[in-house]
Amino acid sequence: FRFKESLAEDLQSAELVISHAGAGSCLETLEKGKPLIVVINDKLMDNHQLELAKQLHRDGCVLYCNCSTLVETLQSMDLSALKPFPAGQPEKFASFLDKVFGLQ
Repeated sequence: FRFKESLAEDLQSAELVISHAGAGSCLETLEKGKPLIVVINDKLMDNHQLELAKQLHRDGCVLYCNCSTLVETLQSMDLSALKPFPAGQPEKFASFLDKVFGLQ
């Protein structure tokens, strides 16, 4: 897609998502419980997408590649090996802020 207001419907019906390694795209896909292959753009400033892709891969949540290795990744992928992305716990962050500001 070039641009869409929301990918929610597309994500809901997807069996596999192939995306760039932007934080929003990755997290939205993983929170929906969809298998994800992230294709890093190593031409971006400081190659920041690679950092996120590597960490999510170390956590067992995604597969990652670049444009030149996408076909190989698709041919060799084992989606059953991917782990579910852990649910967020925003209450922990709120509790931390309460402690920092002396509200607790």
